[in-house]
Amino acid sequence: MRSSSNRRAVLITSAAAGLAALVALTVLWPAAPAAAQQVADSTFLPVVGAPAYAAGEGPLVQLDEAHHNFHTASGRFLPFARLLERDGYRVEPQRERFTRAALARTRVLVVSNALADDGDWVLPARPAFTADEVAAVRDWVNDGGSLLLIADHMPFPGHAQALAAALGVAFQDGFALDADANDRLGRFRRVNGSLATHPVTQGRDASERVDSVRTFTGQAFRLLHGGTPLLVFDSTCVVWLPQEAWQFGRLTPHVPGEGMVQGALLELGRGRVAVFGEAAMFSAQRSGPNRNPSGMNAPGAERNGQFVLNLMHWLTRLPGLEPETGGTRPRPRGGR
Repeated sequence: MRSSSNRRAVLITSAAAGLAALVALTVLWPAAPAAAQQVADSTFLPVVGAPAYAAGEGPLVQLDEAHHNFHTASGRFLPFARLLERDGYRVEPQRERFTRAALARTRVLVVSNALADDGDWVLPARPAFTADEVAAVRDWVNDGGSLLLIADHMPFPGHAQALAAALGVAFQDGFALDADANDRLGRFRRVNGSLATHPVTQGRDASERVDSVRTFTGQAFRLLHGGTPLLVFDSTCVVWLPQEAWQFGRLTPHVPGEGMVQGALLELGRGRVAVFGEAAMFSAQRSGPNRNPSGMNAPGAERNGQFVLNLMHWLTRLPGLEPETGGTRPRPRGGR
């Protein structure tokens, strides 16, 4: 998610003798609150070739809306919900705190950019989920549930760190940018290995193959106990760790991002988990005063929609996506 479309370079001239005449200081900040800058692109119509399920008969996908989520099914994730519905999935909001009972009907739980509150995007971040909720989701996955967990750039990783850690993922509460704190990354391609070859990128046939995807800022994270990286950063990535969102300067802490990932898959018990450090790639939004496209509607993101569908097919174990391990499995028609 790109929370700010306005970028300003502040040049500070040093008056002290013996120092360089010019010191560049890059600072990024939104001209207005991020919530006011980003809206769903309601004109975007996702394309689905052959739907995986009959209309309204696919597995139930629930989008978390109980944790001050920046993305909701009727808000900034409306294009995501529409894409899934066109593929036959049933999509509903999940407005209850996570318990075994609340998740009993859910086939796929989508948690995107949860927050503990609606306050300023500054550190320290408080957990968005209680310890009981974290345990409920972890146990639900182990029992066969499928989770799509998305936490964008700071402050979202900090609010979701406890849940990520319970799944074996170490979030970095920062921004995945380049060495100058500019957003020049986000192009993942199969040809250079930054986009992995996997059933999620292969699809069921040639029409579903994905060779590139585009993301929009976000964070970088590490896998703690194994898993399958899908989107992998190279040496050009630097993880910036500001105290306040979009505020960067010469003294802002930063660490190399090479080898960190922005998308990964895990299998836990009988369940499956997909973790991503960027949210706009799953939707279609308009951002900033010029309403620039951000997400599936942006140049270079033409295959993002198919990538999202392939990912959902993996989470719901759609036959034909992966090699059969023996026997014949019926085509799923919905539910758990």
